[in-house]
Amino acid sequence: MPSDGFQVVHETLTVRTTGKGTVEITDAVNAVLRESGLARGTVTVFCRHTSCSLVLMENADPSARQDLEAYMDRLVPEDEPYFVHTLEGPDDMPSHIKMALTRSAEIIPFDRGRLSLGTWQGVFLWEHRSRPHTREIVLSVHGVTEQ
Repeated sequence: MPSDGFQVVHETLTVRTTGKGTVEITDAVNAVLRESGLARGTVTVFCRHTSCSLVLMENADPSARQDLEAYMDRLVPEDEPYFVHTLEGPDDMPSHIKMALTRSAEIIPFDRGRLSLGTWQGVFLWEHRSRPHTREIVLSVHGVTEQ
């Protein structure tokens, strides 16, 4: 790719959660893409925490995310007697395991200044802790301006 017009933009999103569950951040990521002025490229979405994660998931019907969350809770239950890392409560180690089983980063292409997601796809921060938290999501946008 020629160097003419290639740029890198970094932004940090602050996301406040209300406890366990998903928070859609698609619109916030698209807003950063619009502000960047870049037309085509990729954006890396990175979560700076070890007890929450990122997921690309259906954004039309919330029951799909509810089913995913319920499945993960059955897969990694709280209050297991073999967990040692429990200083911050019964959701401490399970939240770290859930993060390790999912993703802390996504690389998503964009075109015409918008994420190239499928019709029903959204980008979500997945909070694994019971208490509300303030989370930071780092965006690294690599792309070119319209030529």
